Amino acid sequence: MTFNDDAEIDTSRIESGSSGLGRGGLVLGGGGGILGVVALVLYMVLNNGAPPPSQPGANGAGSGLNGSRVSGGGKVGSIDVSRCKTGADAKKDDACLVMLTENSLFGFWTEALPKQTANKSPLQPPKINVYSGTISSACGPASNQVGPFYCPADKKIYIDASFFELLQSRFGSSGGPLAKQYVVAHEYGHAIQDQLGVLAAAHKDPKGPASGGVKTELMADCLAGMWAKAASTTKDKNGRPVLQPMTDADIDAALSAASAVGDDRIQKASQGRVSPENFTHGTSEQRKRWFMKGYDATSMNMCNTLQASTL
Repeated sequence: MTFNDDAEIDTSRIESGSSGLGRGGLVLGGGGGILGVVALVLYMVLNNGAPPPSQPGANGAGSGLNGSRVSGGGKVGSIDVSRCKTGADAKKDDACLVMLTENSLFGFWTEALPKQTANKSPLQPPKINVYSGTISSACGPASNQVGPFYCPADKKIYIDASFFELLQSRFGSSGGPLAKQYVVAHEYGHAIQDQLGVLAAAHKDPKGPASGGVKTELMADCLAGMWAKAASTTKDKNGRPVLQPMTDADIDAALSAASAVGDDRIQKASQGRVSPENFTHGTSEQRKRWFMKGYDATSMNMCNTLQASTL
């Protein structure tokens, strides 16, 4: 699902670089991430099988390495947000892709959320921090090896756009635009969950095939699917469509990304066996299926994994 070249990027909800929060490993509340154990696997691949050093405090469902720092050197990387102006930039630059995808998500959920909630709740949009290297957040350190995550302690999504390369080269995701946009949409789904008060379910029951952790992750996949179905109808501030209509190839790209971050696939690759008792995000099949449930959904209630009879 590619961008229209003349769509204008609104960077008013975009940040870059360290906020100065979270230093020393203090976590004010765990968040939701797309990876879970992927980050641990990636660390070990890059470090010849060595386990990551302990880092206190970086816990929380899906928020990275559950207490581990995965990148050394303390590099703090901000990017020049002003370089991202149009859809043409988003086609060439993954950091710009994140920003324009945020614009589309903001447009969709600003309209959809009040219609979907009994109290007509207006969207409380998260900030997105698009950075390079390693920075601190209120939920602990952020890096491309930790992977993208939403931090409820500061209401921000953290994404190093170089992560998309790793997702493709090391885990077999498609390099298509929607594979990358799906990642952003999944994290935005966690922000929606936080606003609705359901994200905490992950912390009460973080691991296992039917755990709260798995259910909240699959719900975020479903919410990403809801956005994907309507994404081509979102417009920039000048009324121009942000995205072109979705194709079958786009859907395949999103499903490849969902499959790449399934617990079973990652565990099989890393340890040669599948351990359902340690699931935090769901299987590849579940992640693909719940994305498509969202794509076909007519109501957010259809994404309510917390009440689902089967996952």
